Amino acid sequence: MSAPQSTTTAPGIWQRFWQWLPDHVDKRIRVFAWLSFIAEVTIIGTGGAVRLTGSGLGCPTWPLCTPESLVPTPGIDEGIHSLIEFGNRLMTGVVGLIALAVWILVLKLRHERRDLYVLAVVVLGGVAAQAIVGGITVLTGLNPFIVGFHYVSSLALVCVTAAFLVRMSQPAGPRTLVVPRWHAVLAHVTTLAMALTIAFGVLTTGAGPHSGDADAGRNGFNAELLEHVHAWPGYALFALTVALLIAAWRSRAAAPLLLRWTVVLLGVELVQIAVGLYQARNGLPELAVGVHMVLAALAAAAMTTVVLHLKAPATAAVHS
Repeated sequence: MSAPQSTTTAPGIWQRFWQWLPDHVDKRIRVFAWLSFIAEVTIIGTGGAVRLTGSGLGCPTWPLCTPESLVPTPGIDEGIHSLIEFGNRLMTGVVGLIALAVWILVLKLRHERRDLYVLAVVVLGGVAAQAIVGGITVLTGLNPFIVGFHYVSSLALVCVTAAFLVRMSQPAGPRTLVVPRWHAVLAHVTTLAMALTIAFGVLTTGAGPHSGDADAGRNGFNAELLEHVHAWPGYALFALTVALLIAAWRSRAAAPLLLRWTVVLLGVELVQIAVGLYQARNGLPELAVGVHMVLAALAAAAMTTVVLHLKAPATAAVHS
């Protein structure tokens, strides 16, 4: 007589995986969220290195590096430039894998924390789109307008990952203003000033000497004139941020983190202004230009954080 078969079966791979996924914002989500933010900032730096070293066409085709090879091959004319460009392409893969990990980790939370799930989807889709835009950039011979769009898109992803960091530290549910409405309006006007500063900065770069390749074209604008035009909204941004700091000080009891992040925003802007003045007066040295690009991304992330701290969960908010 055979032994009776067990009526229970071990859970399948998918069931075990689903059980393993977080059912709340835990350390795994926090770690990968920070890694995603750091990776998005880093790829702006590596992308800047590609352009500032003249390596934009180090891999002259896409998605392959050369017509015959996915990776740089010994003896090709571009030498070190191909390695720099290919390194940036590899960084895109790293950014994508981290974004995929964040999306997977919040799968179980897609109903309870729809905000985090949507942000994770945006980052994952954005990284995929950025890879395609990067390919178009190469195939168009580093068209300055597409290069500029590529940078702005990367900066937007930095802001989305920063938003994820803010929201994962807050409970789900409706949110309400914790500052007077005029304060919120001032913050959004400051955001507009930052957007204009970045836009004119991108146009200035597209007219300047750092094209990414000796044969790449420029956008045809007057670079010297654009430097001044770029500075005007930049100084307005600084003045508005000082006003934001005063407003945040007045609202510090209701929103202490808002004050802290407004200080951070002002600090990044001060460094950014100093670097901008230095590079303009010293012939746009490559390292300074690269630092300026990364600082712009950090300033945008800080601005995103400031705006998100204008509101708090309704249960904890203090109406002003």
